[in-house]
Amino acid sequence: MGPLSGLKVIDLTAVLMGPYATQFLGDFGADVIKVEPPSGDLVRSIGPGRSPSMGPIFLNANRSKRSIVVNLKTAEGRLLLLDLCREADALVYNIRPAAMARLGLSYEEVSAINPRIIYAGLYGYGQDGRYARRPAYDDLIQGGATLPYLFMLSGSSEPRYVPSAIADRIVGLTALSGILAALLERDRSGRGQRVDVPMFETMVGFILGDHLGGLTFDPPLDAGGYARQLARDRRPFRTADGHVCALVYTDDHWRRFLEAIGQPDLMQTDPRFASFGARMEHVAHVYGWLTELFATRSSAEWIALLDETDIPVMAMHSFETVLEDPHLAEVGFFQRVEHPSEGEIVTMANPVRMSATPVETRRLAPRMGEHTVEVLRELGADEDRISTLLERGIVAAAAQPASQDERG
Repeated sequence: MGPLSGLKVIDLTAVLMGPYATQFLGDFGADVIKVEPPSGDLVRSIGPGRSPSMGPIFLNANRSKRSIVVNLKTAEGRLLLLDLCREADALVYNIRPAAMARLGLSYEEVSAINPRIIYAGLYGYGQDGRYARRPAYDDLIQGGATLPYLFMLSGSSEPRYVPSAIADRIVGLTALSGILAALLERDRSGRGQRVDVPMFETMVGFILGDHLGGLTFDPPLDAGGYARQLARDRRPFRTADGHVCALVYTDDHWRRFLEAIGQPDLMQTDPRFASFGARMEHVAHVYGWLTELFATRSSAEWIALLDETDIPVMAMHSFETVLEDPHLAEVGFFQRVEHPSEGEIVTMANPVRMSATPVETRRLAPRMGEHTVEVLRELGADEDRISTLLERGIVAAAAQPASQDERG
C-alpha cells in the first residue's frame, strides 16, 4: 500500500503541468480520477502511437490514474463532478480560476459541499496582478523567467527556450509539495483549504535563486547572474572522440585532478587556480583551459580517470544511449511492460523510494473514459442511469481495447 493509499484525488488537469503532479499522487497510492472533456486531454495526440489518443507524452504523465469523460459544460456534468468531490480529499485543476468559476466549480462552490477538500490550482499568474487573466504556456513562462536571456548571456547568438517543458514540470512538483502540505495540515485542523500555484512566480523564484546575484542588495552590487553557470565554456567537454560531462569543482577535486594529469603544481604556480574563490573569479579562463585539455583524450579515458580520482563525471547520453545506461538498468529505472491496449511499452519508474510504503505503478495510463462506468457505479448510479448519461453525451466511455492480434 502506497503512502497516500486511501486518499481520493479528482484530477481536472490536462497537458503536462497538472498531470505530472497528479501522477506522483497516484504513484504514491492515491486513487486519482482523471476527469476529461469529451475531446480528451490534448496531449493524448502528441507523438507517435499505436492507437489514437495514446501518445507517448500522455503515457508518461498519466499512469496511476483512472479516466472518466464528463461534459462539465452541462448542468448534469457539473453535478456529477460535485458528487465526486463530496468524498474526495483533493481537487486539482490547471485552467484559469475564472474559467473554474464559469463552470460553477469555484473554491467556494466546491468547499460548500466538502469543507475538507484541498482545492489546488496550477495556472499562469497570481490572481492579484495584472496578468491574472492571461493564458500561460511553458514557452511564455520560460521567457518571463529569464531563461532565453540566460542562453544569450552564456554565449548563444539568439535567445532560446530549454528544449523541455521544464516550467510545467517544476511547477507540477511545486504544486505537489503544496498539496501534500495542505493534506498534512488538514489532518491536524480538520479543515481543507485552497492552494494556488502560479507558474510565473514559481519559475522566477526558481531561476533567480541562482541568478539574482548582486541585485539581491539595495543598492545593487552588480547586474545579476551567477558567473560559473553563465561561462561560455560551461558545457559538455569535447573529447578526442565525443563529449563528456565533468565538474572539477572543489579544492580537493582540483588537487586530485592535477595530480592525475601530471600537473600537481598548477594551484601553486597560477593564482587563477589557487582556490575556489580565485577559480570563480576567473571562471571563463578555467573553463577555457579545461576545454582545451579534454580534447586531448577520449571520452572513455576521461571517464576512467575521473572515476578513479572520485571527481564528478557522466557520459553525455543521447535518447538511445540513456536507455542502455548500466546504472539505470541496475536500479530498474526503465521497465518494459505490457499495456492493456498499447502492447509492450517502456515506462520509467518513480525515482522516490520508501522503505515501509513502496512506491509502485499500480496501473498504466488509461484510455479516454476507460473507467467512466466503473466510477459512476461507485457513485451509486444504476445501469439505467448510466445508459441515459452515455446516450445524452453527459459522459462517455471507452470502447473495449483491441486484442493483440488486432493491434498487429
